[in-house]
Amino acid sequence: MLNKNNKKLYLKVLNIFKKYNLSHKDSGVCASAIINAELVGFSSHGLSRLKMYCDRIKKKLINPKPKFKIKKISQSVRHIDANNSIGFVSADLGIKEAIKIAKKTGVGIVGIKNSGHYGLSSFYAEQAVKKGLVVFCFTNAPPALAPYGAKKSLFGTNPICFGTPVSKGDPFILDTSVSVINRGKIRLAAKIGKKITSGSALDKYGKPTTDPMKALKGVQLPISGFKGSGLAWMVDILSGVMTGASHGGKVKDPFDDFSGPQNIGHLFIALKPNLFVSNYTTRIKENIKNVKKLPKVKGVTEILYPGQNRMKRYKFNMKKNIRIPKSISDDLNNL
Repeated sequence: MLNKNNKKLYLKVLNIFKKYNLSHKDSGVCASAIINAELVGFSSHGLSRLKMYCDRIKKKLINPKPKFKIKKISQSVRHIDANNSIGFVSADLGIKEAIKIAKKTGVGIVGIKNSGHYGLSSFYAEQAVKKGLVVFCFTNAPPALAPYGAKKSLFGTNPICFGTPVSKGDPFILDTSVSVINRGKIRLAAKIGKKITSGSALDKYGKPTTDPMKALKGVQLPISGFKGSGLAWMVDILSGVMTGASHGGKVKDPFDDFSGPQNIGHLFIALKPNLFVSNYTTRIKENIKNVKKLPKVKGVTEILYPGQNRMKRYKFNMKKNIRIPKSISDDLNNL
């Protein structure tokens, strides 16, 4: 439950989206995703992006009242044309469709094209996990990473997300970009005047930089060299090539490119955890227990699985007001 001030902030964001002609329901979906990003500690995907979404709606690059076309490919597969919807709304529709199908057939696969940036993948993965499902979420993004061996960016930071329910515990959710840091953090750092992590980006001349403005004009570095580059390529294929969305460096940057809609692609895969074994709950509990009981290095009190830190931040932040830098507060008031 949001505290009084955060509830007011949620309603403020909801009303901003309504002002930009989204329905009350769709505005609520968008506001929930943005406030959730702030509460789980990813401000880079929260309020700092609100002005960008509104700018793109104003320029008719995001359709505030999309007419979705859902094509049934098979009992377990759907293909959605999002009609240039804001990404939050199309992704929310897509994950709910995948959940509904998986509950019925055991496997739900939903591909989406003609969408936009949808925020944090974990926001959608958590919906499936809460319904007792294993889930994969993929989405591509504007050029930011240079493929291994190239000196020009082409792949997005293309996050990979996996989630599974855990017996009597916080959901296991791995949500990670394939870059050293995500692009949202660089943009947020530029907006509030902070430096970025060393070793995460190069400037336009190919030199290492901690200046976010120079990084935005240069390239981001993938995790683990050619391995990270390969993962970025994989996500571009899964969410771009397969779905009919833009791919191969053709996704438009939402902040800088107003020449047309982004046409981002998403792919959601939801699975019943007991497809192959009847005792999945026992097995996942044993799996995590085996990791947690390993001897720990100095300074580590507990070995955490992906998602535990996220939930700790969420529970902690629920008790306090969301901090809003002045530049972002000004954006909110202007909007």
